[in-house]
Formats: sequence, C-alpha cells, structure tokens
Amino acid sequence: MNKNIEQNVPIVTSFLSYLLDERAFSVYTGRCYGVDLRQYLVWITEEQNLALDIPAETSAWQRYLQGEKDVAGHVGPETITEHIISADTEYLRSFLSYLAESNYSPATMARKIATLRSFYKWLERNQAIDSNPMTLIRTPKQKKRLPKAIDVEQVEKLLSAPNDKTLLGARDRAILETLYSTGIRVSELVGINFSDIDETGQAIVIRGKGRKERIVPLGSHAMDAVSHYSGVLDANNIPSGSDDPLFINKHSTRLSTRSVRRKVSKYLEQVGLDPSISPHTLRHSFATHLLDNGADLRSVQELLGHQSLSTTQIYTHLTTKRMRESYDQSHPRAEAG
Repeated sequence: MNKNIEQNVPIVTSFLSYLLDERAFSVYTGRCYGVDLRQYLVWITEEQNLALDIPAETSAWQRYLQGEKDVAGHVGPETITEHIISADTEYLRSFLSYLAESNYSPATMARKIATLRSFYKWLERNQAIDSNPMTLIRTPKQKKRLPKAIDVEQVEKLLSAPNDKTLLGARDRAILETLYSTGIRVSELVGINFSDIDETGQAIVIRGKGRKERIVPLGSHAMDAVSHYSGVLDANNIPSGSDDPLFINKHSTRLSTRSVRRKVSKYLEQVGLDPSISPHTLRHSFATHLLDNGADLRSVQELLGHQSLSTTQIYTHLTTKRMRESYDQSHPRAEAG
C-alpha cells in the first residue's frame, strides 16, 4: 500500500504538480522530490500507526481548499495530511534522525532537507500552515565537490564512437556533439525542435529551467553533425518540420532523458572510458575547457544558463586545481624541501 504513496496523498500530489506546472521542473527532478516525500509519508504512517485511507486524505485536502484551516481538529479518520500540517520542528527532526540511521551521505541528506524545506515553504505560501517548521533546521555541511570534467582527448574519443552512417548512429553523433558544443543539460537537449536551430547563425534556442530561453552558439562540428542527421532523416522520409522534435527514438517520438543517458553509457563502454562519465560530465567539460582557454566567467554563466555567477565560479576552482597540478609537475622548485 505504501508503494508510490506520494501519488495518493493529494496535499503532496498538489505540491508535485506545482513543481512541474508552475516552477517548470523537469519530470526527473519532480520524481526525485516525490521519492524524498515518499519516505516522509511512509515514516508518518509507521510512526503514527496509520493505514493509507485515500478517501480520507482527499477529504482532508478538500476541506483545506474550502477554507477549513483546522484540518487536524476535524472529527473523522486520522490522516497523513493532518500530521503534515501540524508537524513542528521537533517532529521533523525526529524524521531526519530516522533518515540519519540509514547513513546517507551529507549530499543526500542535504537534498532530502531541501525537499522538505521547499514543501513546507509551499504550504506556508498557500496558508496551510502559519509558519515553516523547516526554518530552524540547518542543512549539514558538505565538502565542496569539484565538478568532474574529462580532457579533450577523452571527449574526442567519445564523440567519434557512433557510426554516423546509420540513422541511429547519426542521431547519437549529433547528440554527443551538441552536448559538448553547447554545454546544455540533457533535459534541454531533448526539448529541442527543428525550429530552434539557426543554421545560418550556427546557434540554437534553448529552453532552460523555469522555461527561460537563451541562445547558445553551435560549433561547426556540432552543426555538421546535426545537418548530417537531418539529411539522414529526410532520406528515410521521417518528418522534420519546424515543430517536430530534433532528437527522436525509433518510434519517431521525442527521445527521453533516460534514453540519452543510456546511449552515453553504451558509447563509454564501447571506447573503454570511465563508466561514471555522464552527459552532465560533458557539460562540466564544456565549461572547464572554455575557462582553460581564456573565456570570461560571465560569458560561461550565460552559456550554461546559470542564474547565479557563484554557481559558475566552482569551475574556476577546477581550473585553478589543474593549474596547480601542472605547476607542481613542471616547476623545478614547486616541491617542498
């Protein structure tokens, strides 16, 4: 009964719909929030010895929507909804202590806390609660992890892996070239339509987080790969109108982010590269290689679609680290005496 419980508790499904519809989160990100909240809901049912009663949960949420704020004071079956709304800081700390017993990494705990903080902030904004009980809960300190990047030689090895003489190979070559040429996210890549490609200006319109649009240059190698792929589609009489998706599966429908990740894994194995490399590694490599070659931080920020410059600045730490390693290896007086 607790499997996918988050899909049966309206107060949670409403929040998840808000993330997808109003905040324009990707389906994958929304699913991650759902999984984190599932743990919270299951813990509540076990802690309070509750059985999921879908009609009661629906009724509790409807009473709130109709303006009856004192959900917990209603006479009727005890619900998960009332425990969510009446939760105080200590109650939530008890849940986090329960999670800590699973020995999650600081990064995972930070994500789960962020999910709860966002959920209760949404409840507060919608006046379901008077104050956010997550306000007093601190996020555990994490070691600053530098983004993983691969060198140009490894990138070239990966990009040359697909056989572009076949339809799927031409598509995959265009995908890999586009990811590295633009530094876009996988979710942005699969959202590209043919109308987003400007062949004359060698640029592409990208819809990023929050549906914000930006224009990024498309390098000549990537442009050639996309043009070749488009030609192969035409030769196979596959629609490539302005509103059609650029990257499609064998059923001629839009490719999913999961499929892209699987394709990258396939080619990593094929050429013998580290299997932990992901499409996001190409994004990190894109930024790192630009900065290594003198690009200014503000331009890289705009290309990546980062809202804050501080998010982009982590790449400067990576390039500084690489410079330090090069110095230590090359300078005759670099080593300590």
